[in-house]
Amino acid sequence: MNYWLFKTEPDECSIDDFANAPDTPIVWEGVRNYQARNFLRDDVAVGDEVFIYHSSCKDIGIAGIARVVRAAYPDPSQFNPCSIYFDPKSSPDNPRWVAVDLVYASKLVQLIRLDKLKSLANLTELPLVRKGNRLSVMPVTCAQWQTILALC
Repeated sequence: MNYWLFKTEPDECSIDDFANAPDTPIVWEGVRNYQARNFLRDDVAVGDEVFIYHSSCKDIGIAGIARVVRAAYPDPSQFNPCSIYFDPKSSPDNPRWVAVDLVYASKLVQLIRLDKLKSLANLTELPLVRKGNRLSVMPVTCAQWQTILALC
C-alpha cells in the first residue's frame, strides 16, 4: 500500500463532500499536470490511503483521509466540452488524462495546518513543505504518514 496527499479547493471537493456520502465513490478528476498525472496513472492503486489537503482557501491544511477504490482510468471530464477540464487535444482513442475514485475514510478532528507540517523535522522531505512544489498529487512515505497521523 502507498500513501498520498491530494490537494483540492474545498469549494470544488472537500472532505465534507466525502463525509456526506461515505460509501459513494468520488471521481478525482481534473488533474492537468503531467507529473501528477503520472503518479495517478502509474503508482496510485486500489487500497492506497490519501490525505485530503484543502488549499486556496481560508483554512489551509490536511482535513481528512480517503481511500482509493478504483485505479486510473481515462478522466471523463477531458472529453466533455462543457467541463472546465475539457481538453480538445485528448480523444477516447488516446486519452491524455486519468482519474481515480476515492471514498471517505475519516475526517480529522482538527485541520493540520501547513505551518505545523513545515515545523516538523521529520517532514522536511515531504514534497508539500518543499519550496516551489505545487503538485496536486504527491507521494507520502510511510514514515511521513505516521508522523502526520501522530498529530491527530
